[in-house]
Amino acid sequence: MKRMRRLLVIGCLCLPLIALARPAAVPTVALEPVQQQWLEEHRSLRVGLVLQAPYAQFDRRLQQLYGANVELVSWLAQALGLDLTWRNFADQAALEHALKAGEIDFAPGLTQTPASLRLWLFSDPYMRVPQLVVGPRSGAVAVELEKLEPSERVVVRTPSPLADYLRSNYTHLNLQGVPNERQALQALLGAQASFAVVDEAQLSRLSRESEFSDLVVVGDIGLPQLLRIGSRRDWPLLADVLERGLQAMPAKQLEQLHQRWLQPKYPRLSESAGFWQNLALLFGLLLLCAIATLLWQRREQRQLERSLLQAREALAERHGREQALRLSQFSIDHSTVGILWINWDSHVRYANHAAEGMLGYAEGQLLDRPLRDFEPNLDMDRWLELWRRVRAGNGGAEQFESQCRCADGSVLPVDLSLSFLRFRDAEYLVMFLTDVTERRRTVAALRESEAQLKGIAGNVPGLVFRLERNPAAGELEFPYISEGSEALVGYTPAAIQHPQMGLRNLVHPDDRSDYHRVQDLALANNQDWSWQGRIVTRQGEQRWADIKASTRRLADGRVVWDGVVWDISQSKRAELALARSEGQLRELSAHLESVREEEKARIAREVHDELGQMLTVLKLEVSMCELAYAELDPGLHERLASMKRLIAQLFQLVRDVATALRPPILDAGIASAIEWQARRFEARTQIPCLVQVPDNLPALSDAKATGLFRILQEALTNVMRHAQAHTVQIELLRTGSTLRLSVIDDGVGFCPDQPRPTSFGLVGMRERVLMLGGSMTLDSEPGEGSSLSVSIPLD
Repeated sequence: MKRMRRLLVIGCLCLPLIALARPAAVPTVALEPVQQQWLEEHRSLRVGLVLQAPYAQFDRRLQQLYGANVELVSWLAQALGLDLTWRNFADQAALEHALKAGEIDFAPGLTQTPASLRLWLFSDPYMRVPQLVVGPRSGAVAVELEKLEPSERVVVRTPSPLADYLRSNYTHLNLQGVPNERQALQALLGAQASFAVVDEAQLSRLSRESEFSDLVVVGDIGLPQLLRIGSRRDWPLLADVLERGLQAMPAKQLEQLHQRWLQPKYPRLSESAGFWQNLALLFGLLLLCAIATLLWQRREQRQLERSLLQAREALAERHGREQALRLSQFSIDHSTVGILWINWDSHVRYANHAAEGMLGYAEGQLLDRPLRDFEPNLDMDRWLELWRRVRAGNGGAEQFESQCRCADGSVLPVDLSLSFLRFRDAEYLVMFLTDVTERRRTVAALRESEAQLKGIAGNVPGLVFRLERNPAAGELEFPYISEGSEALVGYTPAAIQHPQMGLRNLVHPDDRSDYHRVQDLALANNQDWSWQGRIVTRQGEQRWADIKASTRRLADGRVVWDGVVWDISQSKRAELALARSEGQLRELSAHLESVREEEKARIAREVHDELGQMLTVLKLEVSMCELAYAELDPGLHERLASMKRLIAQLFQLVRDVATALRPPILDAGIASAIEWQARRFEARTQIPCLVQVPDNLPALSDAKATGLFRILQEALTNVMRHAQAHTVQIELLRTGSTLRLSVIDDGVGFCPDQPRPTSFGLVGMRERVLMLGGSMTLDSEPGEGSSLSVSIPLD
C-alpha cells in the first residue's frame, strides 16, 4: 500500500473511461469442466451497479459507464468471454430489490454484512479501502485516535458503520456527525473540527478539488472497507467462476486500478517534503533554546545555589516531620484497634474510626463525651486511680477486660489497654479497645467441642488416643488417652501417658517387632498407619487389637496422630478358626482330587491294557475266520469285514476313554501335553491356537502336571462354549521358582464381578490353583476378550 501511495498523484486527476482503462492483454482463466460447461450456457449476464463516485459513474455526453468497479467487471468479462448487460441503481436498496426480482445476476463493490449474506454469494475481497484521518497541512503531526484529547473534535459522516465503529471503540472521542464527506472536510477547513475521518475512495474524489488542497492524511484508523463481488445465491457456479476470474487477475492490475481511482491527490503527512522541513526547523529551534537555557542556568546557578541549599534543608526537615505526622495520623485513623485519647477529666479528646465503629457512634460524636457514657464501670474515682497508676508506671501499660455500652444500648466485650502519652504540653491516657466477641465465642465453642469429644471418646468401646512429637525434646508423647483404656487393657490414661509406658509396652512381645516397624515408618514419613496384632492387658490376658491412626498437621507446624484401639479378639478368633477350617477343607479336597486322578489313571491303564488285549485277540480270531471261511460263503465274508470295522471303532473308543481319563502325553511332560491339547482344540473348534512353551522345563510332580493340564482343559472348554473367540494364545513361562500358565482369547469377554451362580468352572480352577499353592488372575471386559493367568511354585 505504501508503494501505491508513493506513486504520482497527477494520473488520478483524469477520470479514465472504460475503453481507455482496459489492459492490453488479459490472461486466460482456468476453469473446471463443470464450470466451463456452465459458462458456455450462460454467456449473457446482467450486472448491477450502484452509482457512486469513484466506483461507478455515468457519462451522459458519451452515454458510457466508468469507474473502478466498471473497469474491474470489464476486465472479468474480457477474461471469461462474457456478454454483459449493465444496469445502474441509485442506492443499495434498489440494487437488492432488483436482485430479488431476478433482474440482475451479480454486482461488484459490495460490502459483506450478516443481512446481505442471506441475499448474495460473496467472493473474496478484491480491494481494500482504508479509512483515513485527515487534518490541516499547517502544523500537522501523525495522529493516534486513542491519544486525542476530548477538546479535539473529530467529524465523520453519520449515519454510517464508520461512525458506529468509532463510538464503540473510541468512547473518549469528541465526535461530530455531518451528512457527507464534503461537509466533513469543509468543517475541517473552517476550523470547526480538528480532524476528519473519511474513506480513501471519497477522499480521492474530493482531493482533486482545489478547495481541499491544504489538507493532508495524518493517520489510519485500521478499519478498511473490503469490496467484494456478490452473485445470485441460486447460481453457486457463477460465484465459483467469478472467484476464478478474480484469482486470475494480476496483482499489478489491481494496484494500477487502485492508483487510478482511489489514490488521494495529496500524500500522507510522513510523505510530504514540507513535513520534514518543518520538523528540521523545529529541531533547530529546540537546539537553540536548549543552548540559551543552558547558558542562563549556568549564570543563575551560582546566585541561587546557597539560598536553594538552605531552603532545601529546611524543606526536607519540615517535609520529614509532616510526612511522619501524616503517616502516624493515617495509621491511627485506619487502625483496626479502637484508639481513644482521654484527658484527666475522663473526657475523650480523640477517637479513631475503629473506636467509633465498635461503639456505634457516628464520626465526631465521641469527642468531649465522658468516659462513663460508654464504660459505666470506670467512674471518676476509679479513673483517677488508673490515671495516677499508669502515669507513674514509667511507660508501662494497664490491661484488663471490660464490657462497653454501645450507642444502641448493647454490650460489647473488649480488652482495654491504657498507656500514658504526653503530646504538645498536654497529657493523655491512650485507651486501646479490642473487640473480643468472636474470641469469646470461639473459646466457648472450643470448650463445648472438647466436652463433646471427651463424651464421645468416653463412650467408644475402645481406646482413643492422640500422639504427637514434643517440639522441644523431639520425643513422642500422648497428650490424650480416653477413659476406655481401663476397660480395654486395665491401665488408667495417666499410666499409659507415662513416658516409660505408651502403647508399645502393651503389644505382645512376639508382635512388637512388626508393630515397631509399622509405627516407625508412619512416624518417619508423617503418614497414616494401621496395625493388627496381640496386646497384653494388665491382668496378663492376651487380646487381639486393631490400631488405626490418621495424621494431620496443626497450624504451628506440629504433626499429630489421632487414633483408636479396637478389641477384635472375638472376630479374630473366628477368622483364625475359619482359616483353619478352610485349610483343612482344601487339604481334603486336594487329597480327594489326588485320589480321583490316581483312580482315573488306574482305570485308564486297565481299559487300555485289558480291553486292548482282548480286542486284539478278537481281531486276530476274526482275521483267522476270514482267511479260513471267507471264500466259501460271500455273505460270511461281508459279516467278517463288518465285525473288523466294529472292532476298529471299539479300539478308537477305548483309546478315547483312556485318554479322557488320563492322557498318556502327560508322561512326556507338561509342555508336550499343552501342545497336544492345543492341537486337539484346534481340530475340534477350528480356532487357531498360538502356543509358547519353554525348551528346558524342569520335571514337575504328577499332581502339579495333572492340575495344570486340567486347568488348561477347563479354560479351553470355557473359550469353546462362551468366548466366541477367533484366536487363542497359550503361554507357559518360567520366572525364577514360579511356573506361569496364561490363556488369552479375543472373544466377547464378560464382567468378572457379575455373579454367575450356574457356573462352577472358574471356582474349580481357583480351587485347583489354591491346592497347588499358587495364585490365579482373571482379567476381562465385555467386548475386550479374556486373560487367565495361573502361577504355581516349582518347589
